[in-house]
Amino acid sequence: MHIRTGGPGSAQDLLALLDGAVAWLAARGRTGQWGTVPWSQRPESVARAERSCREQFVRIAEPDGGGAPLGICVMSRQAPAYAGTADRPELYVHWLVTDRAHRGSGVGAALVADARREARERGLGLLRVDCYAGGDGRLVEQYERLGFTRTTAFTVDRPDGPWPGQVLEQRVPARG
Repeated sequence: MHIRTGGPGSAQDLLALLDGAVAWLAARGRTGQWGTVPWSQRPESVARAERSCREQFVRIAEPDGGGAPLGICVMSRQAPAYAGTADRPELYVHWLVTDRAHRGSGVGAALVADARREARERGLGLLRVDCYAGGDGRLVEQYERLGFTRTTAFTVDRPDGPWPGQVLEQRVPARG
């Protein structure tokens, strides 16, 4: 596997990975995070993915020798309003999605390590992310296994009901 920089053209890769995650979650009865409708079939979600890939920093994990993306990480220096203000300059992970067919193969860990390296190279001492905190809390626990610590819990009011979230962070030591 290798990780490369993406860009505006990466929105279709992001949507394909999100669609796969929705299908995987729905097949397991875990619809609280993203529901059952594929992201690529929701115009507002397509626009959000396109905007994210156009305006933020995109990194894509791919198999050596080519093939469909294994995962994608989309980051920026600006956190969403619900995440609150950090106590130091940060790199914020807005999207971290992996192909569920490669679950357990280290794709997510590799993308987090790459994000940490990006933060370090930019002189940023903090890497933050947020995720769905509902259900059994396994997604929050996965981020903790990847080196993040819980900070702020939040709730986003949605038409289909409240969406519980969790902000997590990890300190990034300076280069040297």
